[in-house]
Amino acid sequence: MERKGAGAAEAVEECRSGIPLTGRDLAAAGGVVASLGLGLLGVYLTMPASDYSFLKLPRSLEDLQILRDHLENYTSDYTLQVLVGYCTVYIFMQTFMIPGTIFMSLLAGALFGVFKGVALVVFAATAGASSCYFLSKLIGRPLVSSLWPDKMSFFQAQVARRREKLLNYMLFLRVTPTLPNTFINVASPIVDVPYHIFFLATLIGLIPAAFVTVRAGIALGELRSMEDLYDFQSVATLFLIGVISVTPTLMSKSQSES
Repeated sequence: MERKGAGAAEAVEECRSGIPLTGRDLAAAGGVVASLGLGLLGVYLTMPASDYSFLKLPRSLEDLQILRDHLENYTSDYTLQVLVGYCTVYIFMQTFMIPGTIFMSLLAGALFGVFKGVALVVFAATAGASSCYFLSKLIGRPLVSSLWPDKMSFFQAQVARRREKLLNYMLFLRVTPTLPNTFINVASPIVDVPYHIFFLATLIGLIPAAFVTVRAGIALGELRSMEDLYDFQSVATLFLIGVISVTPTLMSKSQSES
């Protein structure tokens, strides 16, 4: 018991310690920010002169409906610019953990329909999560230990126990709301989840929730609150998919104990 406690204390202490940034690390982080900035600049320079005061991050369904109404006028004639602008904003929000990506997912459905919208959301969310993963690898330890100490201990223990079937476990986390996606993005590199597993679990695991959200975005005018987004059937379906994804891990553990 003392050895176990000492190990946990060491893990917590390790999480509290920062990682010094090298010049290459700073250059990589700066490159991500510069790329996002250049993307938005390119959109701004190629769009027609107009009043863009409506452009702001939506914080409510009312904001989202106003943004949708304006962007619909540009989507058909300036499709590439709208796509680049959308992806840049979504990736930026995911990278720096800015709340509100669920509104962006609804917007994708309202502007592009179900299949194009799901593809767009999954691409942008995976790219943003990957960017957050690598940023957290550099500077995320103090942040995670201060914001989510209990979740971090739980996640670290679960990853260690399920190392052999880690992809299934990460898929389960992505499909179900067991842990917040923002926390998973930041904590995964700190508990040594390999990037290829993180990438696959994100790419595949976000599809069910993206489908539910994007589909709701098509009927945006019918939504009265965010509680209407996930009905019982949608939540039950997501949990069922999550249980199926984690079943191989549970079976493997059961066989090893018997």
